[in-house]
Amino acid sequence: MLLHRRIYAWTQANPFIVDLFGALLAILFFAIPFLLAGGSTGLREFVLSVAICLPLAWRRTRPVPAAAVMAAACLIQLPAVPETGLPADFFVLVMVHALAAYAPRWASLGGLALALIGGVLLILQYLVRPYISFSTEPGTVSGVHVGMIGFWIIALVAVEAVVLVSWTFGDLTRTRRLAMESLRDRARRLEVERQQERDLAAADERTHIAREMHDIVAHSLSVIITQADGARYASAQDPEIAAATLGTIAETGRGSLREMRRLLGVLRGDDGASTRPLPSLADIGDLVDGVKRAGVDVQIITAGAMRRSLPAGAELTAYRVVQEALTNVLKHAGPQARAKVDLDWTARGLGITVTDDGRGAGADPVRDGDRTTDGAPRTPGAGQGIIGMKERVALYDGTLEAAPAPGGGFRVAAFIPYTEA
Repeated sequence: MLLHRRIYAWTQANPFIVDLFGALLAILFFAIPFLLAGGSTGLREFVLSVAICLPLAWRRTRPVPAAAVMAAACLIQLPAVPETGLPADFFVLVMVHALAAYAPRWASLGGLALALIGGVLLILQYLVRPYISFSTEPGTVSGVHVGMIGFWIIALVAVEAVVLVSWTFGDLTRTRRLAMESLRDRARRLEVERQQERDLAAADERTHIAREMHDIVAHSLSVIITQADGARYASAQDPEIAAATLGTIAETGRGSLREMRRLLGVLRGDDGASTRPLPSLADIGDLVDGVKRAGVDVQIITAGAMRRSLPAGAELTAYRVVQEALTNVLKHAGPQARAKVDLDWTARGLGITVTDDGRGAGADPVRDGDRTTDGAPRTPGAGQGIIGMKERVALYDGTLEAAPAPGGGFRVAAFIPYTEA
């Protein structure tokens, strides 16, 4: 940073120190000489000059009290120093500027009015009064020469004009200061808003990642656990069944691992990450086949015709809904359970219904493996999987219901409308 910029930054950060230094310099040049002159008159003029100069140290930090002290000193000066004014009276203009720039509006206007009145008193005290006499000589008015009256008027106009100019420059400084404060405040608010947007985006992304991880891991692990349990009991009777089951476990594990690597590669921003497309409606058949191999009798029925294509995200949502519902069937429906997947295309969108005839919520109230922090079972549909399904469907203005079926088992019903352009 350049030297002059560093100096400017320091002066802006330490206004009182700068003003105090200026006030001490003013006392040095405009008050100390009277003290060196000696005598009672010199002492009096020294005290009044200090009273006028010292408030300059607070002209920006405490402008109203500083102006009050200076005004009082100037008023006392009129009778205390009747013959000549004080050089320090010049700093009244500096205080008028400070009031206009840093004080409230009422103090700014009040200081301007007081300074204008002070200018009149200054002219009357030090220019007019010494020349007033009661002479009746020709060319005089009440003992005052007509030419002097014109001089006094010009002097008064000049003094008042200087006061007005000082106040005007101070008011311009005030306007600029308020504009800069407004810009800084706006910059702070924009920074806070950007941080909030980043936090919301991060929270949304964490939720999205949690849903993807749950859908990938929960389904794969459910298939693996089911197959492993079946292989353990079947291996004693038929080793070939155990071998086939272990093959299914290996295939499911590899598929899950590929999905995990793809997801982690995207999160890392890895250019070499798999570009395999996300699951869609066309992959539901493969999903159902995998569940069948896990030992659940699943039937899929498609009714109606697609009026228009769903967005890729909506198709992924439909796939995840079916995947999560079948995963819950594997985990909670019990042995010999049967499930049915209905895909119903209507004029408004896609309806998805997954039902099973398993033990249902009454026999296994803790669906989706969910319990509260104190160990008590949650109500049906309170698991992370069902919550994730509802969040996914809600992103596309859809609805989802998950509850025990009236005749036993469990029922998940979702509807995803077409996204109109």
